[in-house]
Amino acid sequence: MSQATEEPEQLQEIGHDEYNPIGTLALIGLYFVILVLLWLFVYFVEFLGNDPTVIGAVLTMVGLQ
Repeated sequence: MSQATEEPEQLQEIGHDEYNPIGTLALIGLYFVILVLLWLFVYFVEFLGNDPTVIGAVLTMVGLQ
């Protein structure tokens, strides 16, 4: 029977200057776009056209509005 020789995995180390995190930057950008879209949804759907929010009710009671 022949024994299969296992070759160790070759790991390539890259330095700080060679690292280019495009995927990480893309994910952060995607999360930012989702955050902005959700904020717009909450602002236009939940707050516009409805009664005053808690802060708006407090300002109305104080007479600052």
